[in-house]
Amino acid sequence: MQNNEIYIVDDDPAIIDSLSLLLEALDFQITSFKNGQEFLEFDLRDFQGCVLLDVRMPGKDGMTVLQETLTKYPNTAIIMISGHGDIPMAIKAMELGAVDFIEKPFRSSKLRQAIKKADSLVQAEKRRDVFSKEAQQKIALLTPRELEVGEKLADGKPNKIVAFELGISIRTIEAHRAKILSKLQVRSLADLVKLFLANSNLENVVERDQ
Repeated sequence: MQNNEIYIVDDDPAIIDSLSLLLEALDFQITSFKNGQEFLEFDLRDFQGCVLLDVRMPGKDGMTVLQETLTKYPNTAIIMISGHGDIPMAIKAMELGAVDFIEKPFRSSKLRQAIKKADSLVQAEKRRDVFSKEAQQKIALLTPRELEVGEKLADGKPNKIVAFELGISIRTIEAHRAKILSKLQVRSLADLVKLFLANSNLENVVERDQ
């Protein structure tokens, strides 16, 4: 696991102690929270580990905490902790965005497997974030006209249609296209589409966070 931080959210001190003992033996750094509200007040913007969240807790239960956390920090990797009778609820939690669930009593192999899965998702999200930011920086190099042409090409419109919509010649569109590909350092229209999609996804995240 590339980030060894794990947050445990559980109202049972015995569960926190047993999980901490097990995970610290595997070289993880543990931070624990005794209830959902305490956890929700914590800033997760720079957190890149995973969260072990109990399904059943007094006050705000695990499902509520899961939903509120993912609404505010959608890339957080959360593993639900469930008792035997809570399996349907844990499955529902996964449908809402939890990475996995582990059942009490904990098995070391199952726990490690769930954490590895969570870490893979976190690292994939980090790679997407880096690509999106690189796309934004490259697209910022385009002139307003090149941006306009690039957006239409990324939408799948052929040169002829773009030329008609902008009231310019096909040859001018072809010249713009060549400059756009050069500035963005891509070789194909497919790569251009990927950059514009990545930039659009980043803009949506920024708008949501404002």
